[in-house]
Amino acid sequence: MSADPVLDVAGLTIRYTSRTPAVVAVAGVSLRVAPGQCLGLVGESGSGKSTIGLAVQGLLTSERHVTADGDVTIAGTRLGVTDETGWAGVRGHRVTTVFQDPMSSLDPTMTIGRMLRRVTGTPADSLRWLDEVEIRDPKAVLRSYPHQLSGGMRQRVMIALALARGPALLVADEPTTALDVSVQAQILKLLTRQREGLGCGMLFITHDLGVARAMCDDVAVMRAGELVEQGSAGTMFGAPVDAYTKRLIASRLTLDTDRDRPVGLPEPTVVAAMTESPTAPPDVAESWAGNRLTWSAFDREPAGVRGGHSLELVGVTKSFRTGGLFGTGRKTVLTGVDLRIARRESVALVGESGSGKSTILRIVAGLETADSGDVYVDSTQGTGVQVVFQDAGASLTPWRTVGQLLTERLDNATTLSTADKKARVREALERVALDPVLAGARPAELSGGQRQRVAIARATVVPPALLLCDEPTSALDVSVACSVLNLLNLLRHELGLSILFVTHDLAAARIIADRIDVISAGQIVERVPAADLADGMTSDYGRRLLDAVLA
Repeated sequence: MSADPVLDVAGLTIRYTSRTPAVVAVAGVSLRVAPGQCLGLVGESGSGKSTIGLAVQGLLTSERHVTADGDVTIAGTRLGVTDETGWAGVRGHRVTTVFQDPMSSLDPTMTIGRMLRRVTGTPADSLRWLDEVEIRDPKAVLRSYPHQLSGGMRQRVMIALALARGPALLVADEPTTALDVSVQAQILKLLTRQREGLGCGMLFITHDLGVARAMCDDVAVMRAGELVEQGSAGTMFGAPVDAYTKRLIASRLTLDTDRDRPVGLPEPTVVAAMTESPTAPPDVAESWAGNRLTWSAFDREPAGVRGGHSLELVGVTKSFRTGGLFGTGRKTVLTGVDLRIARRESVALVGESGSGKSTILRIVAGLETADSGDVYVDSTQGTGVQVVFQDAGASLTPWRTVGQLLTERLDNATTLSTADKKARVREALERVALDPVLAGARPAELSGGQRQRVAIARATVVPPALLLCDEPTSALDVSVACSVLNLLNLLRHELGLSILFVTHDLAAARIIADRIDVISAGQIVERVPAADLADGMTSDYGRRLLDAVLA
């Protein structure tokens, strides 16, 4: 590698001054990226990694409440973090970015071809770049708008737009977080091939340790604004030195994780009151506090001994109308689906985007109606169905307090007195390891992990017969995701719930479920006991999903 780095961050300290005292988001961080090198910047929410990502793109220059010390050098150009004049000639040229959500980064009013031509200058070069990022039928994509493409295709377009500018440094900010496991693997291979072919450096920001291990030459670990450890990926994952790094790696779910103690922590203890470190952002303190949940080696008795079913689907079929001004048709998304969940059983429904798994959940939740077939939900146990969605922030009414959100559920399902409702709200919050004082908080005042716990508390404050979980951990940090899985398993056995857990994450499915059902193109293609996942998957599609899981 060249001795001259494409990125040189020296003594970087960044403060947000909108609060008193000011919040130190980054404290004295130094790091380098050489041409052709991929440096992974790893940490949980609140660690400071995203603030560094914004700083090295020159995206903090317009922030009035930001002060900074230290320098950022991009391909030999030395810049101050808040120096807008200097960044104007660098941002979008010498340094470009691939963001987590391409839909929010691509102009919805422009075709892909028009966006690319603004960068490449000619239709031929636009077509060439779509070929470079391995898009099938690139001519059709050039004529398409962002909403007409799949998530994976939109991300490929983002990569083409970023690389077509010929950057010295590419910043990849959680570029695969929202993607299915197989699409994720394709995007990572594409980024590696392009980086090696073009010789640009890459700063890869992620909370996914498996992705960092597969993608990066070197890894830097952030915690509470500080760089706690840095080294080669092999050394970092094989022999970490810092205690936080060790805990972070131990929290990662794999297909080999002990199903009876998935977090990889010492002997579990009773839930401790969550405290916020005076120097650590809330998510950092929360993530480890959440992992103190009691984890018992629950009896995983076969479903057949439990008697009855909480959910039964028989021959369910569903199609949607497609087309627009010039004609319509119908697309079949479910074909003759049979699915049963016994009382107190947890079943994971695993598949890629477009497989039909979310449509099944929406039908069971009553948000869609099946075209044909039977849907039976047990109404003799609990209070029917409740849903925990992937984006808890979007599912919680922003102007209501946590207490009001839970009380509303009690108002609709019980005739309890006001005093009893307050007691039930307190009990529900304590059950999900939240301080009851948060009953007075609104969703915007909570971290992502706390919001997901509130969503679970609302769904279970009156225990349902069936809890539907739609990718509830996919957007969470590794240890927060583990604590949520712990919590769901704890509640299942404490409250006698049945769970339908919809996910594309096989490692999470293996932890939460008794049985895993694999769905492809609207049909259940395989059912396998979760404990036998690695060896029991026999279908070609199932094996392909397994092969795509990052080690």
